[in-house]
Amino acid sequence: MCRSIKTLRPPALPEEATEEEIRAAALQFVRKVSGFRAPAAHNREVFDHAVEVIAGATAELLDGLEVRGRTAAR
Repeated sequence: MCRSIKTLRPPALPEEATEEEIRAAALQFVRKVSGFRAPAAHNREVFDHAVEVIAGATAELLDGLEVRGRTAAR
């Protein structure tokens, strides 16, 4: 697990996760999986696309989670 990715759901965060926090977590995940901190020019498009897809999936996950009997709305 990438240790720099923090938990983005309540009660770990006092407020809902921001788009910036979600994108930062997605970026860290893609960096970890790809092994690249910054991709070469020929890999930039696929790298950036992966970050966007993972950020979208993360937002969807957070929107659907129920935390302690309530919906964790963003």
